Amino acid sequence: MAVDLSMPVLVVDDYSTMIRIIRNLLKQLGFTNIDDANDGSAALNKMRSKKYGLVISDWNMEPMTGYDLLREVRADPNLATTPFIMVTAESKTENVIAAKKAGVNNYIVKPFNAATLKTKIEAVFPDMANAS
Repeated sequence: MAVDLSMPVLVVDDYSTMIRIIRNLLKQLGFTNIDDANDGSAALNKMRSKKYGLVISDWNMEPMTGYDLLREVRADPNLATTPFIMVTAESKTENVIAAKKAGVNNYIVKPFNAATLKTKIEAVFPDMANAS
């Protein structure tokens, strides 16, 4: 199955400029249904009331980090299979390993562009590359 560009995507970041940047990149890629949350707990509330096809979350946020959000999502049977991409300004190996162990689908290091985002999303949804 190809990626459904109309599926709801949740962008989670405590920095409103970053939300706007990711939102614009997603729109460039053809996504039309984009929500946002400014921290992990707000994101979790949204995820429990609406089914998202993809979550793109920053790592460093207060009070609930993207890593904590990922662990909560993977622990919730209703959310556990939601594709999750982590975004961070730090490329620390231990962070990547921790995120992988927690079940992240992919990892993006800032700064990035639409081409990078597309590649990372295609890796999460392998059939997307064939559809474009």
